[in-house]
Amino acid sequence: MNLDVAKAGQDTVPVQSLKSRVKRRWGAPLNPPMAQWQGKRVWLIGASSGIGLACAKALHAAGANVVISARDLGVVSVWAEQSQQQGQALTLLPLDVTDALQVRDAMRQVAALGPLDMVLYCAGHYRAHRATEFDLTDMLRHQEVNYNGLLRVLDAALPVLLQQGFGHVSVVSSVAGWRGLPNGLAYGPTKAAVTHLAETMYMDLQDKGIGVSLINPGFVATPLTAQNNFQMPALMSPEDAAKAMLQGWAEGLFDIHFPKRFTLWLKLLRLLPYRMYFALVRRFTGL
Repeated sequence: MNLDVAKAGQDTVPVQSLKSRVKRRWGAPLNPPMAQWQGKRVWLIGASSGIGLACAKALHAAGANVVISARDLGVVSVWAEQSQQQGQALTLLPLDVTDALQVRDAMRQVAALGPLDMVLYCAGHYRAHRATEFDLTDMLRHQEVNYNGLLRVLDAALPVLLQQGFGHVSVVSSVAGWRGLPNGLAYGPTKAAVTHLAETMYMDLQDKGIGVSLINPGFVATPLTAQNNFQMPALMSPEDAAKAMLQGWAEGLFDIHFPKRFTLWLKLLRLLPYRMYFALVRRFTGL
């Protein structure tokens, strides 16, 4: 008998077992995959235009019961009327996320409809802002919508999700929150706060039956990014962004970032020391 072969055979089982354990531990999705939307109820906050509106349409097309909240429901109302004429119901709730009373009232109306499967926060405010033209009012406006607005929604929604024992919270952040970028003095810090909040929420809620996902888009063609006065690499449409989000939820991801050809490079930039990072950003942005 060949002892080397016998020894190799003996070693095979534990090695395969180890690989299996590693795959189960590190290859498993961080959230329960969400690929079937038929009959699922989603409260989507911030769908006046851009990513929020595109995502509302994509979820609705997939069969979800979408409750849409936005400060300006003009464009959404036109689409909702067209959908209702085709026999597809939508629920519209006007909402200003800077008003805590409005947020709580909206949550009560959503909860009255039945179990809530997802809260999706897409509301956002952006204006290019540099330290040489510091505007405190604008800085605080970013904070009120991008971060404090999310806190108000969570304050109203988390008790509902915890009581029912299931659900998912998904928040739209941005790659602008990964590291400081020119023109992002007001916007970037709020998105960094959102990212930190989502990471901590995931750890707090994962054993409570509530999933958490963080959406980090690159440049998406929206009314907000239209004001940028520089070339935006890997610019994508809101519809493609919505597809990437649904794909990320279907895979059970926590960090849903896109487009990969752009965001993966930015992830590498996060690892650079400041001297190299500042020089590269200045070189490639010209700002």
